[in-house]
Amino acid sequence: MHYRIHAGEKPFSCSVCNKKFSQKKSLTTHYRIHTDEKPFSCDVCNKDFSQKSLLNLHYRIHTNDKPFSCDVCQKKFSQKSHLNVHFRTHTNVKPYSCDVCHKDFSLRGNLNRHIRTHTGEKPYSCNVCHKYFSCRGDLKRHFQTHSNEKLFSCEVCGKKVSQRVNLKKHYRIHTNEKPYSCDICNKDFVHKSSLNRHFQTHGNEKYSL
Repeated sequence: MHYRIHAGEKPFSCSVCNKKFSQKKSLTTHYRIHTDEKPFSCDVCNKDFSQKSLLNLHYRIHTNDKPFSCDVCQKKFSQKSHLNVHFRTHTNVKPYSCDVCHKDFSLRGNLNRHIRTHTGEKPYSCNVCHKYFSCRGDLKRHFQTHSNEKLFSCEVCGKKVSQRVNLKKHYRIHTNEKPYSCDICNKDFVHKSSLNRHFQTHGNEKYSL
């Protein structure tokens, strides 16, 4: 049976997608993708998995076991694949390239999201207002506008906001940070919207940020 790996022989074929395998057990494991069968369950949180190996990796979340360490910065990871991805931050290796504009990415997921800027694809839909989004993160942030759930709290005054980016903007009130500056009179502002309103005081000169 082992010789099939070297010979490239794959006699076992999936009846759903026709993908071929050299071993029957590999086909059995693969088939669970189509049936959504997950026979391996975590006895800590009851999360289910299709493969025993995935369950073993998951257990490291509970044990905080991180056996893979970066040689450069000593950051530790629970999976070798995560270490490999992290290591690209040191080497600046970007193996995934956009066929349209040739921009390079270190992660395949980032490339997939980028491609949607060319295709206009928006696969994530809000089940409340049916608005579509190209990224799952954008959908999650949008959904908070419906739920009114305020997850992020200011450590200084306790004010709560629904989005992390809004909390970051709010902190400028306490730090007196004013990152937006008028090109005409050099007056500084906390928010970009305040700067845009200020520009109107300079008359008919058209400035756009």
